[in-house]
Amino acid sequence: MSLAPRAVLVHRRTEYEELLARHGTHGQAAFFLSSRGRSIHEVARRHDVTLRALREVASAVPLTWRSTRVERADLDRFLFAPEDVVIVVGQDGLVANTAKYLSGQPVVGIDTDPGRNPGVLVRHRCADAAGLLRAATAARDGGGGVEELTMVEAVADDTQRLLALNEIYLGPPGHQTARYRLGTVTGTDPGEAQASSGVLVGTGTGATGWLRSLWLERGATVTMPAPREPRLLWFVREAWPSPATGTSRVSGELGRGQALRLTVESDRMVAFGDGMEADALELTWGQSVRVGIAPASLRLVT
Repeated sequence: MSLAPRAVLVHRRTEYEELLARHGTHGQAAFFLSSRGRSIHEVARRHDVTLRALREVASAVPLTWRSTRVERADLDRFLFAPEDVVIVVGQDGLVANTAKYLSGQPVVGIDTDPGRNPGVLVRHRCADAAGLLRAATAARDGGGGVEELTMVEAVADDTQRLLALNEIYLGPPGHQTARYRLGTVTGTDPGEAQASSGVLVGTGTGATGWLRSLWLERGATVTMPAPREPRLLWFVREAWPSPATGTSRVSGELGRGQALRLTVESDRMVAFGDGMEADALELTWGQSVRVGIAPASLRLVT
């Protein structure tokens, strides 16, 4: 007998909850903000709005379903199941943070505070949750109603694997310069020795964020990919020319079946996706990592 669907509500701590965790009480948090010319009332209002949104979405889950909640900080320890329907309640970035841990489960994005979020990934309102859950169930069972968003993947030579919806960063863990060799995944390409503050490889979904800032800075003529397009852009940040390192490969694009290969020539480098630095691949001298289009995609309910 098949299991009933499980609704997984993904959320993150509000600014108000973070203030309470740091200062202990509402009064102390209010004093801290007032000493910096801010009021706690707006922070508390957004907190209340988020709690109401979570309650409203939770009440829309059918009684025959199972349900659970997971906080953003616990995503790397949460085990998603094939029968899950994932409901992200919050900001656009929270969808990206969640995507890397999924394997085909449909995702519903609920905007808790319309007007403050762009709504690129959290496209729906709390009142629409019941209908969206029905659509997500149909999508999970092979129906339509989902948008397949391209993701990027990094695979290290020791089988470590990382997925991201917006972009993957490869570079030093701090603000130092990393040394590595960058090339394509072919048997004849020796790559180029480089020294830089890192390499960014991004998707069309990430084209409104970090990737776009590099694209604008370089005045790149290549068009940005669309979210569903199987194409990635990559940029080397602040490449340094020297007798031992070059700058001839600082940007490019990757299609399906193509990949960058980076071989570490520093003591330590990291690779992380969508700003989740705490969940990074650790790479040491001599290791190689391949970056390209991921076989999986994010199935966002439309």
